[in-house]
Amino acid sequence: MFKGVITALVTPFKKNGKIDYEALEKIIEMQVLSGVRGISPCGTTGESPTLSNQEHRQIIRFVVDKVNKRTNVIAGTGSNSTEEAINLTKFAEKYNADGALVVVPYYNKPTQKGLYLHFKTIANAVPHFPIMVYNIKGRCAVNLNTETLSKLMDEYINIISVKEASGDIQQMKDVIKIRRKGFSVLSGDDNLAIKLIKAGGDGVVSVASNIIPTIIVKMVDLALKRDAINLIAAENIKRNLRQFFKALFLEINPIPIKTMMAELGYIQEVFRLPLCSLEDIGNRKKIIKEMRKIRLIR
Repeated sequence: MFKGVITALVTPFKKNGKIDYEALEKIIEMQVLSGVRGISPCGTTGESPTLSNQEHRQIIRFVVDKVNKRTNVIAGTGSNSTEEAINLTKFAEKYNADGALVVVPYYNKPTQKGLYLHFKTIANAVPHFPIMVYNIKGRCAVNLNTETLSKLMDEYINIISVKEASGDIQQMKDVIKIRRKGFSVLSGDDNLAIKLIKAGGDGVVSVASNIIPTIIVKMVDLALKRDAINLIAAENIKRNLRQFFKALFLEINPIPIKTMMAELGYIQEVFRLPLCSLEDIGNRKKIIKEMRKIRLIR
């Protein structure tokens, strides 16, 4: 179920700091019409650490309602508190999301045993609800080792996927080798998506697809056909986007992608502290340059 392109959705804010639901609805509609296989609100790109618990739940309900089963909604429900993660995951299940994206606990730096117990407890709390584990060492200070993930996927049938954003392609390949049938491995990095698919992976949870969803869907769908001709076509698309992908991380995500979307009028250029607008004026020039290269702006 979790394969192809899943968009790591931004959270648009108004100048007064409130969530801009009108802008969010337009973004959702663009995503659905582009053919993405899923939308993931309230993750890293959605600035989840600064959403209140009430806002977090409101966004999940809003996205589920507006998508209306036209694609998958994989709600970000992770936390560094296991109890809070369970409560959010139960909420997502109750309000008919298609699954949960559950990040490795951040800040408290658990051991592998602690990570295992964290995901085990969540999986037991929602035994019929699909879970995508989100491994991102750069944000969490700990890595979910392949052995730990293997144990979880073998013991819990509802743990069905992993978003691998460790940046370690060898670790991703190791997970692909040991996964059970039906378990999907997705890249958390647009730039590594094709490399992962060529190694046997299943797609990408994409930041870039917030703004160029049709192009990212085409690139990934071609690669997933896995024959030489289509892989070459996918590589050609990636080659044209290589610098654009780099521009998405000139500063910490989601600052660049939201800046780009604001340039196109999709959202206002508003962040929640401690995130803020671009620090380096040179980075804005680079972003505009890459947007021009792929003809997003003139």
